[in-house]
Amino acid sequence: MLTNIILILAAIFIAKVAILALVFKDEIDAAMERDPAAGNRMVVILTYAGFHAMIYHRIAHQLHGWGLRLVPRMISQGSRFLTGIEIHPAARIGKGLFIDHGSGVVIGETAIIGNAVTIYQGVTLGGTGKEKGKRHPTIGNNVVIGTGAKVLGNIRVGDNSFVGANAVVVKEVPPNSTVVGVPGRIARREGRRLQSADLDQTHLPDPVSKALQTMQNEIRRLEQEVRQNRENREPREPKEKN
Repeated sequence: MLTNIILILAAIFIAKVAILALVFKDEIDAAMERDPAAGNRMVVILTYAGFHAMIYHRIAHQLHGWGLRLVPRMISQGSRFLTGIEIHPAARIGKGLFIDHGSGVVIGETAIIGNAVTIYQGVTLGGTGKEKGKRHPTIGNNVVIGTGAKVLGNIRVGDNSFVGANAVVVKEVPPNSTVVGVPGRIARREGRRLQSADLDQTHLPDPVSKALQTMQNEIRRLEQEVRQNRENREPREPKEKN
């Protein structure tokens, strides 16, 4: 009898894993591609908080679409308790989202996330006030949002863009851009596609440092010019007569 129960439970577990691997194939592939710590697909399915948060969100989002309100919010709050990730049931999320670690991630009610997006821990896709309607950001395809970044308000982050760690973005971001700083500034805008697999958050341009360096170079040039003018204006000593 006990053996039969164990076999039944094992069969249910295997069937559940197989269904998850099929339904959430894009999310599993994203984790395998972008996280070097992902040993195999089973590790992702069983242990990744971001993957579990997406499972709960898909259920809550479907129920929310049927007109229910309380049950989806309860699922959302339960997911936050279990995974540390809070996603409003009404948020619209595309395929292949990878939430790395995920602690402290908050995705607001009217947020829209495209395909193949990577979000690190501590990221907030939030609103800026009590306005009605669309009040959360829209994230394009193939976007990387670094650790602790805040993207606030009804703005759009264009496709293939990179939001640096701890940046606070409150204005539109064009496609193929890199945004850093507080408030967020566009430090780089290139006409090439940013690869999601390139998750380097340390070698980002610093527009403030670049501007200061430019000013310092200009000051040195002006100082050199003033020095030369002074030398040209100083009277020369008369030559001694023999």
